[in-house]
Amino acid sequence: MDTKTTVDPASRPAKRTTPKLKPIELDPDPKEGPAIRSEGFDLGAPEWYLNRELTWLAFNRRVFHEAADERTPLLERVKFLAIVHSNLDEFFMKRIGGLKQQVGAGLQEPSVDGRTPAQQIKECFVVVWDLARQLRQLAGELFKLLAKEGIRITCVEALPSEEQAALRDHYRKNIFPLLTPLAIDPAHPFPYISNLSLNFLLTVRCLETGERTLVRIKAPTSADVPRFIQVVNATVFVPLEDLVAKHLDWLFPGMAVESRELFRITRNAMAEKSEEQADDLLALIESELRDRKFAPIVRLEVARGMSSQHRGMLASELGLDEEADLEGDVFEVEGLMAGRDLFQIAALDRPDLRDPPHHPLDHWLLANAPNIFHAIREHGSLLVQHPYESFAASVERFLEEASREPKVLAIKMTLYRTAAQSKIIDCLIEAAENGKHVAVVVELKARFDESANIRWANHLEEVGIHVSYGMVGYKTHCKVIFVLRRDYDGLRRYAHLGTGNYHAGTARIYSDLGIFTCDPEIG
Repeated sequence: MDTKTTVDPASRPAKRTTPKLKPIELDPDPKEGPAIRSEGFDLGAPEWYLNRELTWLAFNRRVFHEAADERTPLLERVKFLAIVHSNLDEFFMKRIGGLKQQVGAGLQEPSVDGRTPAQQIKECFVVVWDLARQLRQLAGELFKLLAKEGIRITCVEALPSEEQAALRDHYRKNIFPLLTPLAIDPAHPFPYISNLSLNFLLTVRCLETGERTLVRIKAPTSADVPRFIQVVNATVFVPLEDLVAKHLDWLFPGMAVESRELFRITRNAMAEKSEEQADDLLALIESELRDRKFAPIVRLEVARGMSSQHRGMLASELGLDEEADLEGDVFEVEGLMAGRDLFQIAALDRPDLRDPPHHPLDHWLLANAPNIFHAIREHGSLLVQHPYESFAASVERFLEEASREPKVLAIKMTLYRTAAQSKIIDCLIEAAENGKHVAVVVELKARFDESANIRWANHLEEVGIHVSYGMVGYKTHCKVIFVLRRDYDGLRRYAHLGTGNYHAGTARIYSDLGIFTCDPEIG
């Protein structure tokens, strides 16, 4: 075993030697448990351990490096930039949210790396602030490169008059009816702010009385109203918030808009309840989703330049520390807010700005096999690696043949995450319609996919599939398909076990392993 030590270069010996360590010994203590010792260092010391949250941020930096790498095609760089922003949103919802719960509960016990919850939050914020600075700089560089390729993200004022007129007409028909100004004054309580929504805080003044009022407007982004509004017949985009700001006078006739400032909040996603007291796991998860909607806020992002008075008012109403620094919960954003919306730009149809298409191979033992079960039985267990080998020609084929073949009697599987348009779901439904016994364990606790999984579970039950919702106290994260087939020599158990989700989209992106087998020890 090699050990690396830090020494003064001047005192370093000419020939490096490796110290010989004694075997690790256990020194049991009835109160503290076994203490692990080895000559030269204590394996129980916190300096030997990495912090979970800080290492996650280090991983996100590696994603950032993909966006910063000039060798990466331009739209792929924009995609990675959006991924970093999306990851940071999830980091605050899950990791910072969980740490804040611990702080709120008064927990001071350090983690295995020796940091208390409060220390972890502080150190994470240092990294986040530095990463935000680099993201801002990189976004400016990428926008300039996009402009050179004819893809511009600009403001309404920078457009020719005819394009401004077209956008104004689009705004009048498709966006203006969706806006709802909400006053903030003693007669109107502070409104509910939804998670990750983009919001305006306006100061409007009545021209007749001179009375000033604070108003909140939510930017109505959705699948039908994208964040970036495309100019007709051009690859020119205007941020939705800029288009709304340009036409605020339509919302406030007879009033002057004295200030407009953007803000955005992030809510805690750690809303788990005790499963031990739950009679119905489905009802419990549905209740958690409702609670998450109104969960405590863990981050407030404000556009740079927001007045200290308005920033303090928002922080106070939202229950946050108003200091916009490394110690507070307020993060000033310079430039584009909600960078995860750049996925829309990254999805543009410009093959010349993307990685070349990836075409997975068929597994060589399955490619020409007329029947996948015969191939598994004749060749033994088959290992596949996605995305290098085709998910469609292996996993989806396995389920498709199982759903249609008369000799298959039953299909059972676990379902953690799946796609909106899923061949997996279609195969399960077809199998049930063909009279096969189909049973599915749908894990409702797949983070941020709970609502989709509840919908899938209800739909599967409606077509006669037996559905269970995981196990109380555990998250069912294993990926297993079990097929019972009547072969020529009796019943045989076929199975697929995999590391990835049964999701055709992610199977083309993430590297995962899967095995097809009819080994009786496994079956």
